[in-house]
Amino acid sequence: MDDSHAMPAMLRSLLMTSAIALALTACERADNETTMSTDTTPSQATSQDTAPAAADPSGLAANPLMVASELPFQAPPFDRIDDGHYQPAIEEGMRQHLAQVREIADNAEPPTFANTIQALERSGELLTRAASVFFAMTSANTNPELQAAEQALAPKLAEHSDTIYLDATLFGRVKALYDQREQLDLTDEQRFVLERSHEHFVRAGALLDADSQAELRTLNSEESSLTTAFSNKLLAATKAAGVLVDDVARLDGLDQAAITAAAEAATADGHDGQWLLVLQNTTQQPVLAALSDRELRQQVMAASLERAQQDDDNDTRATIQRLAELRARKAQLLGHANYAAWSIADQMAGSPDVALKLLTDTVPAATARARAELARIQAVVDAQGGGFQAGAADWDHYAEQVRKAEYDLDEAQIRPYFELDRVLHDGVFYAAELLYGITARERTDLPVYHPDVRVFDIFDADGSQLALFYLDPFQRESKMGGAWMGNFVEQNGLTGTLPVIYNVENYTKPADGQPALLSFDDTTTLFHEYGHALHGMFSKTTYPSVAGTNVPRDFVEYPSQFNEHWALHPQVFANYARHHETGEPMPQELVDKIVRARTFNQGYATTEYLAAALLDMAWHTLPADDASKDVEAFEREALARYNVDLPAVPPRYRSNYFSHVWGGGYAAGYYAYFAAEVLDHDTFQWFGENGGLTRENGQVFRDKILAIGHSRDLAQAYRDFRGKEPSVEPLLQHRGLK
Repeated sequence: MDDSHAMPAMLRSLLMTSAIALALTACERADNETTMSTDTTPSQATSQDTAPAAADPSGLAANPLMVASELPFQAPPFDRIDDGHYQPAIEEGMRQHLAQVREIADNAEPPTFANTIQALERSGELLTRAASVFFAMTSANTNPELQAAEQALAPKLAEHSDTIYLDATLFGRVKALYDQREQLDLTDEQRFVLERSHEHFVRAGALLDADSQAELRTLNSEESSLTTAFSNKLLAATKAAGVLVDDVARLDGLDQAAITAAAEAATADGHDGQWLLVLQNTTQQPVLAALSDRELRQQVMAASLERAQQDDDNDTRATIQRLAELRARKAQLLGHANYAAWSIADQMAGSPDVALKLLTDTVPAATARARAELARIQAVVDAQGGGFQAGAADWDHYAEQVRKAEYDLDEAQIRPYFELDRVLHDGVFYAAELLYGITARERTDLPVYHPDVRVFDIFDADGSQLALFYLDPFQRESKMGGAWMGNFVEQNGLTGTLPVIYNVENYTKPADGQPALLSFDDTTTLFHEYGHALHGMFSKTTYPSVAGTNVPRDFVEYPSQFNEHWALHPQVFANYARHHETGEPMPQELVDKIVRARTFNQGYATTEYLAAALLDMAWHTLPADDASKDVEAFEREALARYNVDLPAVPPRYRSNYFSHVWGGGYAAGYYAYFAAEVLDHDTFQWFGENGGLTRENGQVFRDKILAIGHSRDLAQAYRDFRGKEPSVEPLLQHRGLK
């Protein structure tokens, strides 16, 4: 498992920033309708795209975000949207949303599900439309103007959320319905939406006294500003930390495509005649496996580990310290021992103790295996007369040699068989067709936000159009690290709105005229992110607040990680793993090597993940009276406390660049990848027990898991699907830890 596959999510709609998550939770994801449906009573009808003020100082009348797009599925009109359109549209969207919510709260009629909960679900169309596109751009294609707008909007969006959640009159209506829910004639989904709505108001502070609510507003505003600041600092720090090389001989080990890409990156950065090794947002860097020059490897590793802690404008440590303090105090105000207790209370795990046990129970086996792997690496170093103790910068380089020796598997041998377009069409789309009957057809008539972006119509088994799908595959400086899925438009059963979904990756862009060749890990990422997309596409709920990927963090990665399994399924693999020049299938001998090497280096991979997840938990289990910590000292202490302080295996993310928890939506939630992995391997075992990759099995999984969003209790939904509680055994066996 490689968590860079999903970042982002949360970010989520999945991977949206925390600021927009705050803004939209007031109605738990507003819908994208343009007219009220026929079941709306006059008392609940609120104007959805209310006309802007007559003065129109921000040119709103000409702003394309002000009205629903006329493109298919209301896809964003990127050819008409300028960077200057977003902030005015979002601010006007907040104004309209508050007016709509005020009308709901002040309704003189007694509260009903229709005039309160359903009316909230219908509110905020403009805000949702503008913010969904804006935060997609600040993650995938940002620039200084967008970053400035994001910084300005963050506290306003936090205040917007608080204004709704802390409205006593509105909460009174919600609570009245909640208290009489057993007597109301509600569908199962309506009852669940009502209960979740009440829960979110309470978790947001609706029961606090006035003074505590005032303090909470201040904390939320500052937190939203700091999370945005962290993301912007990290993006700049990662760019600045790239390693510049002035002698091509030092790049020995890289293939020609990688050398050419480094030269192009240097030229783009104003360094003609040199080579720039750009960083991705993880500790280990892809170039380390190939580089022969140990000094250069150490330089790249140091740049990765020490980014965003250079005592400059992009240093994130003070931001981290303050965020930890704010979150601990917020949890205390809301009646919880620490932020993790507050954050995990509405997740499937339920408490930090459950999440911690899942992680710490795996530490002994993972670290023991990592130490054994390090011993094999050291043996190679010694056999070559290296004369040094292998460290973090050496791991991938010598692990690749161990893999070649033990499995006779060379990364350079397999890349020619994983050409991006073939993997996409004959692998990712092909597997989805076999399982679910859906097909994809590329189209070029819709505007996109960057020339690299591609658009596909997705058709259901009956030929009807299911969704629009955007793919943004290549790395660039304007894009944050990792890979993620999001929604430009979300499925909405109230209005019939269908989803417009995007996947973003960070593959190395090939030189002009060259094919985009992937590693097998990259290939798995493509399957993973499309698993998120399927979760959004197959959503079939009435209410947008529970549609698609609007599920707990420790469930949201489950469908995506499950979809990874099909990357190595024999029928699917044989269909896409073909040489990009000859079209010949990968020789069976090479396929067998990939399968045998599946558990290779899993001690390292598991330990680096556990270290990051436990570091997240350490920060977010701090009590309010002890939350101010020196970042580096606290990190060292936390890793030692959890027995994951292996110098050769640094955390997948150190605190200073841990974007999931400081700039994204995964604070006290990074454990979720491991929790979801338990479900995904258990599910794959169910497929094996029931005939494997079949249309029938795919339909069961679609109907019972992918289509339901969060319209019911997901733990029970899983038991109904699986017939029993999930087991951790398939996960441990898959990783070779048992």
